[in-house]
Amino acid sequence: MDAGKGTDSAATVIIGQRVRPGFEKAFKIWQEELNAAASGHIGFLGAEIAAPTAVQREWIVVYRFDSVGHLQDWINSATRQQFLDRGRQYFDGPATQQVISGGARPVDPLVTVVVTHRVTPDSVADFLAWQAHLSQEEAKFEGFRGTELFRPIEGVQDEWTALYRFDTAANLATWLTSKRRQELLAEGEKFSDFELRTIENSFGSWFAFDENGHDTPAPSDTKTAVAVWVGLYPTVVLLTLALSPLHMPLWLGLLIGNLLSSFVMSFLTMPHYVNRLLRRWLWPPPDAPAGKTNREGIAVVAALMLVWVVIFYVVTTQLWTLP
Repeated sequence: MDAGKGTDSAATVIIGQRVRPGFEKAFKIWQEELNAAASGHIGFLGAEIAAPTAVQREWIVVYRFDSVGHLQDWINSATRQQFLDRGRQYFDGPATQQVISGGARPVDPLVTVVVTHRVTPDSVADFLAWQAHLSQEEAKFEGFRGTELFRPIEGVQDEWTALYRFDTAANLATWLTSKRRQELLAEGEKFSDFELRTIENSFGSWFAFDENGHDTPAPSDTKTAVAVWVGLYPTVVLLTLALSPLHMPLWLGLLIGNLLSSFVMSFLTMPHYVNRLLRRWLWPPPDAPAGKTNREGIAVVAALMLVWVVIFYVVTTQLWTLP
């Protein structure tokens, strides 16, 4: 069932899922539809499904992408979350997940909280019931975008791991500080030994990770602002040129143009253009002289902007006049 060939830089995730008796056929059809959806995402290399055996009681699903970043984009995507919501009726408990690569990126452009719990074997049933109740209540809060619970992996990790996703940091904070959550935490008092971690960045996932998906310190505010400017200028001008034949009124054109700019910047301009060309300036090697790195970075920025200015000058004054 492999849909593609691997590469040296490929990232793989192995997901194990137990299925309720009698739902195996429906689960397989659902999983094949999910894999077909995955094939349309950037960086997809292949997917495989393996049914349970006498030794392995879980269904095993393997995804391969060309990088950890693209793999996690799929794992955290709204499309996959929608499939998970529909497929929970087939699941016999939480899944396991293991990423095989040089690093992992635990957060997508949404705001994600990672909570790890240590649970004694005799408390697992109570913990699962409490988590289910917690998730039901969490879903009632504005901005909720999904949750997943992963069992411990023998020999890899001892903790249960829960992921909670919200659309903004403000909505996440509303949930984390809510009276209802405090009540639920009190109900699960014996599971109060947990660690909670959020990862925040002013520009979401544009700068939080390097090209391999590894956590990396964000650039300074000045560098971040300049880098966004480098990506924003060509993005806005190109979209303006593309939308101009539609002759939309100013208020509508800006509304649509800003929406498209956000998507283009997040999924194309920043990761595939700006971050690659300015990588050495944004994340200089530890032993690189700061002065030299900054001079080189400023020179690259100036050259890029000069090229775009010349191109857009010629296009808008010599080749095409905007209506």
